[in-house]
Amino acid sequence: MMPQQSGSFALTRLRAQFIKEVLSVLRDPRSRMVVFVPPILQLLVFAFAATLEVRNVDIAVYNQDAGRWSHELVQRLDSSDFITRVRHIDSRQQLHDLIDRGEVIAALAIPVDFSRTIAVGDTGRAQVLVDGRRSNSGQITVAYLSTIAAEVGAEVVPDEQAPTPVVVRHWFNPNLVYRWFIVPGLTGILALFSALLITSLSIARERELGTFDQLLVSPTSTPEIIISKSLPALAIGSLLGLFMVSAGVFLFGIPFTGSFGLLLVSLVLFILSVVGIGLMISAVSMTQQQAILGAFAIGVPAVLMSGFATPVENMPVFLQWLAQAIPLTHFLIIVEGSFLKAMPPADILASLWPLAVIALTTLTMATVFVRGRLQ
Repeated sequence: MMPQQSGSFALTRLRAQFIKEVLSVLRDPRSRMVVFVPPILQLLVFAFAATLEVRNVDIAVYNQDAGRWSHELVQRLDSSDFITRVRHIDSRQQLHDLIDRGEVIAALAIPVDFSRTIAVGDTGRAQVLVDGRRSNSGQITVAYLSTIAAEVGAEVVPDEQAPTPVVVRHWFNPNLVYRWFIVPGLTGILALFSALLITSLSIARERELGTFDQLLVSPTSTPEIIISKSLPALAIGSLLGLFMVSAGVFLFGIPFTGSFGLLLVSLVLFILSVVGIGLMISAVSMTQQQAILGAFAIGVPAVLMSGFATPVENMPVFLQWLAQAIPLTHFLIIVEGSFLKAMPPADILASLWPLAVIALTTLTMATVFVRGRLQ
């Protein structure tokens, strides 16, 4: 009877602590604001704002040629969707000034003999000057301008001499809708910060409010504390993640072609691995402010190295190895593959087992950190 009673008391304590943790999050206005409002707003804002597409830019044109082909090139620039305004200028100095002041992202200088050179069968050349301070947007702009120039070149070359066009097919995202890529990634990022903040504030809140001393004199064991402070973050983080997945499917119309069950398992393991990191931050933080700063100090580098914006393969080898220890790196592969490409179960498991290892490691380390604080 004694082991049964001891187990019953442990479950009762665990349930009471779980209810206390949930109520502390829901009743505290600061916690409620930090946990629920930013993820929803960020999902709605970032889905439209976070894009690598170039739109609504100004281009300067210094056209010294009065021939047909320079006129055709300028007309195509005027009718392009990504250009808001083509600014016609009269001198090269004015061209340089516009780029120096950041008023245009690129400038096109067409020489005097542009059309004449094309008329005699040679290749017309024009100079493109790009604002290197906006390197990524500048490169994309150059690619757009090259496409427009290629269209003009296709008119210059007779049909019988024109090369066979290359037909490009974009798998999984035929129309290159950027939101189809960005929203699944945001699901992982926002779930990361939600779970990280909830657990980072848990022990720090106890210490700041003066109730942490009650844990020291209570019969509660360290595993019970870890479980009671992990379950609310696991529940809330999983619900927010599922909400974002649903928003991606029903609000943004992103096709979901993978296995929902495997995605749910991956989400739970992902949240558990983040919970362990959050508990370690909370254990070493004296105030909630320190916990929030610690969460962002860990979360922001994790996002940058996860492959969300830039491929992990482009990083130095040391950072590539470090990225494999970040749970978001593996979860992004799973969630993005589940949405668009119907990732096979074997490929999901290849990214799922690292999540399980990371979750086991972080929760073990969190137990050590919390036990050190309780002694």
